[in-house]
Amino acid sequence: MHERLSIHQMCFADMPVGDYIRHCHELGAQRVGFISPALQVADNVTTAIEVIADTGLTVQSIAHVFRSGHLTPDKQIWQQDRDKLFQLIDIAAELRADSIYLLTGGHGDLEWSSAADCFSSAIAPCAERAKSCGIKLAIENASSLYADLHIAHSLADTVTLAEMANIGVCVELFFCWAEANLPVLLQRAMPRCHLVQLSDYCYGDRSLPARAVPGDGVIPIKALIAEILKAGYSGGFDIELLGPRIIDEGASQAVARSAKHLTCLLNDLLIR
Repeated sequence: MHERLSIHQMCFADMPVGDYIRHCHELGAQRVGFISPALQVADNVTTAIEVIADTGLTVQSIAHVFRSGHLTPDKQIWQQDRDKLFQLIDIAAELRADSIYLLTGGHGDLEWSSAADCFSSAIAPCAERAKSCGIKLAIENASSLYADLHIAHSLADTVTLAEMANIGVCVELFFCWAEANLPVLLQRAMPRCHLVQLSDYCYGDRSLPARAVPGDGVIPIKALIAEILKAGYSGGFDIELLGPRIIDEGASQAVARSAKHLTCLLNDLLIR
């Protein structure tokens, strides 16, 4: 597996943390990514540290929902969310993770600009803490079907919000591959991009989360990665697979096929 590829924990969400890390190692990965609930149990953090040390893997990223409810101007409520992220930043530092990427919290009854201002203000002390710990903070783009958890639904809005909050970007190609002027947006995103997530989509698939193995669908992954590399990106690429197609095939087989396809693709692009 190419050294710049990581396997997201969502691919094997039912596995205990230690088993997940060992399985990624068996699949040939050099990097793994976590979801924050798995690290909110002290024993899991201890296990993760021990198994990562045993396998020699590194932690690419940790996914986290900053606010589990809707964004609000109430600063007292912010503090609870800040405290949780402060704790996660400390855990990320223990794990020597590269980045934490976030969903912001939901829209609620706020217009976009007000919600963006709320998030930017709420996250500011966390961004400072992360920087001091050597952890990169980012936000990802996600479908408006997740408006109860997030306000950045296009890559353009995600980059705008990241610029407002002075943090980074996680580019989720599954949710932005069909956007207009995507090469221009990727150029704008790359100076603050800390992670690119990869999966595929098959036309007509409505069974959300409708992920497919890279190479099985219609997303022009190779062309988009070429644009990303051309824009100077030097970070990691995260395999995130879930949904009916992945379940039907079996996650291990789907991840293995993804890794093989993407390794060939990256080798070809990086040799040129």
